[in-house]
Amino acid sequence: MNDELLLRYSRQIMLPAVDISGQERLLTSKALIIGLGGLGAPVTLYLAAAGVGQLTLVDFDTVDLTNLQRQVIHTTASIGQAKVESAALAARALNPHIQIHTVNQRLEYDALLELVQAHDVVLDCSDNFPTRFDINFACKTAGKPLVSGAVIRLEGQITTFDFRQPDVACYRCLYGEEGETEDTCSTTGILAPVAGIIGSMQATEALKVLLDLPTLSGRLLLLDAKYMQWREMRLRRDAACPVCASLPAITAY
Repeated sequence: MNDELLLRYSRQIMLPAVDISGQERLLTSKALIIGLGGLGAPVTLYLAAAGVGQLTLVDFDTVDLTNLQRQVIHTTASIGQAKVESAALAARALNPHIQIHTVNQRLEYDALLELVQAHDVVLDCSDNFPTRFDINFACKTAGKPLVSGAVIRLEGQITTFDFRQPDVACYRCLYGEEGETEDTCSTTGILAPVAGIIGSMQATEALKVLLDLPTLSGRLLLLDAKYMQWREMRLRRDAACPVCASLPAITAY
C-alpha cells in the first residue's frame, strides 16, 4: 500500500483485528453482490469504502422512483438506469482504487456457479426464494461463504452460511422447497432504515469472513425493528435437506 491508501484505510488498520496484513488481504479479495436494492446498496458502499479489492455487482433491474426510499446507492438522476451501472458509479466515486465489475442480466445457474467459484465471499441481497435457493446451492457446491439477508415491513434477518466448514446448515435447511409465503416490499411495504441495518450487518459479516474473524455461522438473527428487539436461532443441518443430502460435506476449512 502507498501512503494514500494507508491514510484512506487508517482508521480500519488501527484495529488489532485488521492491521496492515488484514487490510492487504481485503485489497486482494473478491466479493460477489447479488441484488442492488435495499440490501445491496449499503453492502456495496461499505465494502467499497472498506477496500475490498474487487466487487462484482449482479442485477438485471433498472432504477425506479419507488426504489429511492430505501435503495440509497441510487439517486433521482439514476431513474431508468441499470441498477448495476448506477451502483458502480456511486462505488467508484467513493473509492476509485478498487475494481468493480457489473453483470446486468438474470443469471442461469451455470453462469451463477461460475461467478461464485471466482469469488471469496458471496452476499445474497436478492428478494425472492428461487434466486436465494440457486445462490445457496451454488455456494454450497463451490464451498464458498454466503452472507444472507432479508427485510420486509419492520422486520429483518441475517446469517452467514460458511460452507468452508464441515456439516454447516444451508439456506434450504432453514426454508423448504417452496419457502414461505413470499411478501414483497411492493405489496407489504418496508421502513427504509431496516434495509440499511441488515445490509450494513451483511457487509460486516463479509469483512469478517475475509479477515477470518468469527461470524454468524450457525446462528440466525431476527430483527423486530418496531420494538428494536433481536432474537437468535441456532441453525443445524437438516438431515432431510435435499441440498445437503445431494452434496458431500466440506471436510477441510
